[in-house]
Amino acid sequence: MPSTSSARQPLTPTATATAPVKALGVAAMVVTVVLWASAFVGIRAIGPHFSPGPLTLGRLAVAAVVLAFLVVPQLFRSRVLPQGREWLPIIAYGVMWFGGYNVALNAAEHILDAGTSALLINVNPILVAIMAGIFLKEGFPRWLLIGSTVAFSGVALIALGSGQPDASGERSTADLAGVALCLLAAVLAAVSVIVQKPVVRKFPAAQATWFGIVVGALCCLPFAGQLASEVQAAPPQATLGLVYLGVFPTAIAFTTWAYALSLVDAGKLAATTYLVPGTTVLISWLLLGEIPAALGLVGGLVCLVGVGLTRRRTRADRIRQQRFPR
Repeated sequence: MPSTSSARQPLTPTATATAPVKALGVAAMVVTVVLWASAFVGIRAIGPHFSPGPLTLGRLAVAAVVLAFLVVPQLFRSRVLPQGREWLPIIAYGVMWFGGYNVALNAAEHILDAGTSALLINVNPILVAIMAGIFLKEGFPRWLLIGSTVAFSGVALIALGSGQPDASGERSTADLAGVALCLLAAVLAAVSVIVQKPVVRKFPAAQATWFGIVVGALCCLPFAGQLASEVQAAPPQATLGLVYLGVFPTAIAFTTWAYALSLVDAGKLAATTYLVPGTTVLISWLLLGEIPAALGLVGGLVCLVGVGLTRRRTRADRIRQQRFPR
């Protein structure tokens, strides 16, 4: 009896600890995907009332205030702040992701529709997978590459079904300036994910997110005067939309993203954002009454399949996971 009991002991902590953590990571990513998808629709809806810079500042200011209620008490209790060089990556992703990415995306959505913008931003997972393999030493798992390729083909199908028809009934070609802005945003986001990964290993997700949001908001302070005048001129629905963007796709979704990033390899986690364009099309359909083209629906299903493939593991990966659980 004693020998049986002792043989079982090493397995119990791993089994009880790993499953809940994985479930929380999956739940966090689902929340992130849905809220980020809603952001594309929200930006498009309030875009006529807010310029790119002021919209970014307003969104970040709301998010900073909301997260402060959670983060500031934690900081007073722990009295642990980033020191010296630890601020460098925080400043980097604060400027690039929360500042530059959002301004570029907001400007792009003045030109492109929500579905096309979401599509173009989603070259980001491939960039993340490549950079994570090189800089974070995550390697290039076979199923990650296969799944990313399949998912990107689904995104391409969504692109073919996206865009608003012109007067002649033909679907318009995306404006080159809008495409360039979306690709710039994708690059900024991809670099930021790689920079943020070491930070979420040291600091809680909410703190890592709040620090970046505050940095991004400080960068956008030159837009404060313009934001004040645009809020005064905007209808109440547009201002509520701005608050929504700050609370849900920013404060909540970026925190759940950071939490998931602390549990999952950056390349694998980024691949799940291939679900965003399909979710964006669905939300746009439900809220804005835009009926997606058949290709858009097929593309969304292909994205789901691709993301599923990225989660597959080779036999060697499974053995490694059993020996060295996360």
